[in-house]
Amino acid sequence: MAFEHTSVLLEETVDGLAIKPDGIYVDGTLGGGGHAYQVCSQLNRQGRFIGIDQDADAIRAAGVRLGDFGEKVTIIRSNYCEMKSKLHEIGVDKVDGIVLDLGVSSYQLDTAERGFSYRVDAPLDMRMDQRQEMTARDIVNDYSEMDLYRVIRDYGEDKFAKNIAKHIVIERERGPIETTGQLIEVIRHSIPMKVQKTSGHPAKRTFQAIRIELNRELDVLRDSLDDMIEILNPGGRICIITFHSLEDRIVKSSFRKNENPCICPSNFPTCVCGRVSKGRVITRKPILPSEEELLHNSRSKSAKLRIFERA
Repeated sequence: MAFEHTSVLLEETVDGLAIKPDGIYVDGTLGGGGHAYQVCSQLNRQGRFIGIDQDADAIRAAGVRLGDFGEKVTIIRSNYCEMKSKLHEIGVDKVDGIVLDLGVSSYQLDTAERGFSYRVDAPLDMRMDQRQEMTARDIVNDYSEMDLYRVIRDYGEDKFAKNIAKHIVIERERGPIETTGQLIEVIRHSIPMKVQKTSGHPAKRTFQAIRIELNRELDVLRDSLDDMIEILNPGGRICIITFHSLEDRIVKSSFRKNENPCICPSNFPTCVCGRVSKGRVITRKPILPSEEELLHNSRSKSAKLRIFERA
């Protein structure tokens, strides 16, 4: 299956980078190279682009898509949490722009054997980096009932989390839960039918929660933002597209903290903590998909773009 993914908020993100033709730009979630292609198209011979992704299929697809840009492009298989060290390894300490397009790609969702989708029956996997040993199956079958409840409640924000966790534990006592289809059936029996009829697919929130837990998505984001802002050149920008309220909250909070890091009491006449602003938030409110994009790409529905500029 070809790696296909429709980049969300494409024009808004590329415009938000305020690209300099001779600048250095990084995409920490390279995917199929949709945002990357548009960035590379605006760079001259002195410009440079570095793409990072942990998914081998994405690396191969992006390599083909960006092939015409030659030596201008460097592609690295890694998690964006290692961006600072990976850039240092190739002699890059500062960059002019960074893009993160979080969440799952269309390819990952549509490739049944990857186990991300609740619409087809497949082995429980959900690994973004298939070099990782742990899979979604391990979480479903090995986590305690309390830990399952915590994951589904916190990352899926599902009000039936307690019941879903209880039913998973009951079912796995009969035998291991191996596939997405088995898990979906457990979830269906955990949620009242009248709720299922009005709330979309009953497994959506639980699948999202397990995926986030397995790939440590929120921890990675939270732990990486300060480093990424630190490696921006003055005037450089970071553009982040989120698809989950918890992701958006982390990005919003980090941008605000980097804009105004002062921890002095509000009644102090001047700042004495010595914490200096790293820049400014460009997007006081997130940029949302247009009506036209929503019409043509249903997966853009929950997307939010936030932009920060380095001082």
